[in-house]
Amino acid sequence: MALPRRALLAAGLLAAVLPLLLLCPAEAGVVGVNYGRVANNLPNPPAVVQLLKQQGITQVKLYDAEPTVLRALANTGIKVVVALPNEQLAAAASRASFALLWVRRNVAAYYPATQIQGIAVGNEVFATAKNATAQLVPAMANVHAALARLGLDNAIKVSSPVALTALATSYPSSAGVFREDLAQPVMKPMLDFLAQTGSYLMVNAYPFFAYSGNAGDISLDYALFRPNAGVLDSGNGLKYYSLLDAQLDAVFAAVNRLGNYNGVRVVVSETGWPSKGDAGETGASAANAAAYNGNLARRVLSGNAGTPLRPNADMDVYLFALFNENQKPGPTSERNYGVFYPNQQKVYDVEFVLGRGSPAAGAGGSQGNGGLGWQENGGPSSSGSTSGNPPSGVKVTTGEAWCVANAIVGEQRLLAALNYACGEGGADCKAIQPGAACYEPNTMVAHASYAFNDYYQRKGRTIGTCDFAGAAYVVNQPPKMGKCDLPSTV
Repeated sequence: MALPRRALLAAGLLAAVLPLLLLCPAEAGVVGVNYGRVANNLPNPPAVVQLLKQQGITQVKLYDAEPTVLRALANTGIKVVVALPNEQLAAAASRASFALLWVRRNVAAYYPATQIQGIAVGNEVFATAKNATAQLVPAMANVHAALARLGLDNAIKVSSPVALTALATSYPSSAGVFREDLAQPVMKPMLDFLAQTGSYLMVNAYPFFAYSGNAGDISLDYALFRPNAGVLDSGNGLKYYSLLDAQLDAVFAAVNRLGNYNGVRVVVSETGWPSKGDAGETGASAANAAAYNGNLARRVLSGNAGTPLRPNADMDVYLFALFNENQKPGPTSERNYGVFYPNQQKVYDVEFVLGRGSPAAGAGGSQGNGGLGWQENGGPSSSGSTSGNPPSGVKVTTGEAWCVANAIVGEQRLLAALNYACGEGGADCKAIQPGAACYEPNTMVAHASYAFNDYYQRKGRTIGTCDFAGAAYVVNQPPKMGKCDLPSTV
């Protein structure tokens, strides 16, 4: 079988190495979920815990330390992050005795039966409780001291979710810098604390907001982890293929300006995409939410969560949110970030365990495609529903699946994988030969995507056939490579 000219350049060693790499999956992160409860129609905590277990969700982040929830999570093996609310920061910062009492009542009383692994001290304090900004790091220090006094500081880490509004500049990524009022007074002491205690920086990042406000300038494919031409950052010479990567690298750049904190991991404590929005909320839809959350989850679970600036970082991600929450204020999108409706039906499918689709997928479900079908509201009664349950006329669409190149791994690894797919792998690569229908665009990403997808489809889309040592991933909306459509069957 003839190979594209560029593939012939590396046919030797790289092609031989790839089959070995296929047997050695990368270290992977975990996809958890934020369990918010700003609603009056949610299932009780024991039912929620059953749902978490059914879906294979092993990490959950709370916005408080509600006793009924913590008791329900006992003896489940699910790891939990609890939160000390913003309104208690002042007391925790000024009185070590308050912090100790809070930890005794809300953490030690449930641990280890409930596997609390972290405490989020406040939430987006700089954005939502600006008057408490100066109290944040002292409160974190007092909470950690309380854990140490109780012998829990090695098992339970202390952090605080930071919104991207903490950055004065976020574009391009290389120009990332914290606001002047936060950099030295708060962020540097926080990073010092995280480094000293072996904790991690929690970052809340929402590409949806950036895309929705700048849809004329930002590609939807770039926002949803779909194949795209990429964006070159002239400041650091790196090319970005996803908006979330660019946002996180802006944070990393800002952190680097404050010192050497390479040992401090980053956890994406919130990210998500709404399934519904107001007329002005461009991009809010169930299909886009399924694409964003599904593609992100698959990246994390397959060990490809690194960014161009930190390519080897393994990263845990908490999707926002478990349920649609009908009492959240603000635009329609705020009440439609849930993966589940309050009646526990899926708004769309997301896999929390690699290769595991919907456990209850039936004729209209999403079997064999990585669990990324989605439900789109339709029918005459889909608007104006306030029950929080799916409206009548819901259309369940079985998602198709394609395998595309993961540009972030670089051309060398893509070339090795392309060689393997077109050679030993048995993919039909005639269409990407010079002059053939899919030769243009003549880029490594486009040619590799075609070859990977042909291989994936020929193998029946079975688990592990779209990985290529991290050089590929599955998407569930048709990718476009110039004028070439990638087939969803062979």
